[in-house]
Amino acid sequence: MNNNIDNEESIDLGRLARVMVEHKSTTGGIVVGCTALALAAAFILPPKYESSTVVQIAGLEAASSKASALAALGGGGSTPTQSYMELMKTRTVLEPIIDDLPIGQDPEKRPSSKDFAKNFLKIENTKQTDLITITAKAPTPEEAQYIAQSVADNFLVLQTNKNTETQSFLLQFLNERIETARQEAEDASQKFADYQKTHKIYSPTDQAKSIVSQTEAWDKAIGDMEVQRQAAQAQLDAVRAQIGDQENRSDAFQINDNGNVQALRGQIVSKQVELVGLRQKYTDNHPAVKAAEDELQQLRSSLSNEVDAVVRSHTSTMNPTHAGLVKQQVEGEVALATSQASEAAIKARRDQKEKELGDFPQDVMDYMNLQREAGIKQTIYTNLVEQSEAARIQEAKKSMDIQIIDPADLPREDRPASPKKLLFTAVGFVLGCLISFAYGLVCYKREGC
Repeated sequence: MNNNIDNEESIDLGRLARVMVEHKSTTGGIVVGCTALALAAAFILPPKYESSTVVQIAGLEAASSKASALAALGGGGSTPTQSYMELMKTRTVLEPIIDDLPIGQDPEKRPSSKDFAKNFLKIENTKQTDLITITAKAPTPEEAQYIAQSVADNFLVLQTNKNTETQSFLLQFLNERIETARQEAEDASQKFADYQKTHKIYSPTDQAKSIVSQTEAWDKAIGDMEVQRQAAQAQLDAVRAQIGDQENRSDAFQINDNGNVQALRGQIVSKQVELVGLRQKYTDNHPAVKAAEDELQQLRSSLSNEVDAVVRSHTSTMNPTHAGLVKQQVEGEVALATSQASEAAIKARRDQKEKELGDFPQDVMDYMNLQREAGIKQTIYTNLVEQSEAARIQEAKKSMDIQIIDPADLPREDRPASPKKLLFTAVGFVLGCLISFAYGLVCYKREGC
């Protein structure tokens, strides 16, 4: 019985070939017909043209590497590359383009930004590079070129405006704070001068000078921490003004309750206090100071990575622009909390150091405090001016972060990207062969009945 089943299921290829030859007019007609239909479709279907432009985003490679490392550690979320590519598909970028195209003039046929990106755009990034290729498809060469170039141009304007807006808020705050710091520095200097004149003290004792010199490193660090705190607050206010949503603060992510964040923040504070103590003894080029600076930088990087991982896990479903602002907001709040803790710790160590050095008459103590206060205020003012200048330079550089490397090309009208006639013909031929084989198999079965 099994042999009968095997005989029934086996096919005599020789006989099948003879059957197909006997019906060659039909099988051949099927192959020719399918091939002809496919070739006709290639001529009938409306042509589509492709135009490409290449955009370079400075610093994207490093940011992508960092994001990839976070993803490998379980951070989740999208990479900066993906965020930029998604930004190119937003309404802000695409709506003006749709408005200028014929399909945008008819309300019934007007596509949404999502549909337009799906049907007319292909945005790709070569891994581990800072290059993004924008390819547009359209019925005419001119439309394809216009779409590709406009996407790049509109994206450049979007990013430049966003960066400039943030920097403008920051500069506005810094400029206001600089004027306040200048007045405070002048008031402190005047108080010190008035005290000298009133009490006839123009130079402290040698012992007092020794104490002042030993606390100078702590005073300078306090001034630096004050500037860091104010700069972090300015950056945070700028982001909050953009995001316009006070609900997305770090407490929504419980970032300040995160054990890893707390531990790293505590290590940063301790390392900063240690660094001030080293600078009190050694120059900035001393190996011990250099090693402490490197360790502090590593701790800051670890804190940034930890914050990134927490934020990404909560913002993976957000709009890329909104997610980026929330990330900046949370990072700013962590930086502010860290600078506040560092400033408090350094002030406590400075006060402790003063007590260890001995007691002086009240007028001498007042003299040293006023002198030190004037120095700290002047340091704050000087550092804020430097911060403002750095922000201005950064604002100018931001506009150059996005560059169009290859402008959109104009496709040749006699070379549309699709339909590809050779490919259509090959597919039609293969499909015809399959159908003719199936027809021959049916005839084979019938003759065997």
